[in-house]
Amino acid sequence: MPPKPLRLINRFLPHDRQPLHQNYAQKTLDKSLRGFRPDLTVVSQGINFDGAHLAEVCRQRKLPYVVVAQKAVEFLFPADEERPPVRAVYEAAAKCFFVSRHNLNLTEQQIGIALANAEIVFNPFAAPFENSLPWKENGKTSLACVGRLFVIDKGQDILLRVLALEKWKKRDLQVVFYGEGINRQALLEMARLLKVGNVKFAGYVRDVESIWQENHALVLPSRSEGLPLALVEAMLYARPSIVTDVGGMAEIVEDNMTGFIAAAPTAEAFDEALERAWAQRQNWRQIGARAAASIKKIVPRDPCRQFADKLLALAKELN
Repeated sequence: MPPKPLRLINRFLPHDRQPLHQNYAQKTLDKSLRGFRPDLTVVSQGINFDGAHLAEVCRQRKLPYVVVAQKAVEFLFPADEERPPVRAVYEAAAKCFFVSRHNLNLTEQQIGIALANAEIVFNPFAAPFENSLPWKENGKTSLACVGRLFVIDKGQDILLRVLALEKWKKRDLQVVFYGEGINRQALLEMARLLKVGNVKFAGYVRDVESIWQENHALVLPSRSEGLPLALVEAMLYARPSIVTDVGGMAEIVEDNMTGFIAAAPTAEAFDEALERAWAQRQNWRQIGARAAASIKKIVPRDPCRQFADKLLALAKELN
């Protein structure tokens, strides 16, 4: 972020003459790289092109770099004037890392080229690779919705619309929202307006295992994703999941076998998937066991070590 004096100046300048945040970040990075030539630079992005301006500094200085994209959004294409520099950054990267095949394919479509230098990697998760967490035997059926309270991505409002249906209000079910975010108050008020009383907002919980001690399954009504760690962790804890077909979720969940997949991030589609899951709730323990066995064949035991080894090998190759 530009320093405070620069932000104050912005208030008095026309928009097209304001010092841009990206330009300021580029200048700051460029200055720090003067006289310093790293063997390899890692540009980690929240979305698939929000760090392209930083990678561009490396490209112009002919410094080897990789880009990491944690998410790609179906409806968020770079503007036409942004696409050529974003494309140049991806083409010149030593490697382009994505957390799901969906995100890789979508990025290629958004920038209009195939990325021969792309690879899928996995983020570290907060669950033991091997564990024997007991199944929750007693109490009402409880679902955990784990993620930032940010409806643009996580779609908690979709779930509230489903739970507002009379059939779900009458069932012996509770949903616990775990996480904090800018839409917490909006979701609380939405639940109150829709008279959804079978929900609880538990806030951020550091101990992931405690979530799965108290809940039977994961619900993720997301509108966009990379590959959510909440899903990987739930599967490792042998819990089934009800998710939307966005990001890489359908790449690790097999519908009706290790979880249940809604065809789209809409209330109608999620209700259909949740209804299928509810009908199978007596089998959730077995479905969760299959989920645990499945995810261990997909994600590495130590994603950090695997990624570090890739970077070290690449840096050695380039230098």
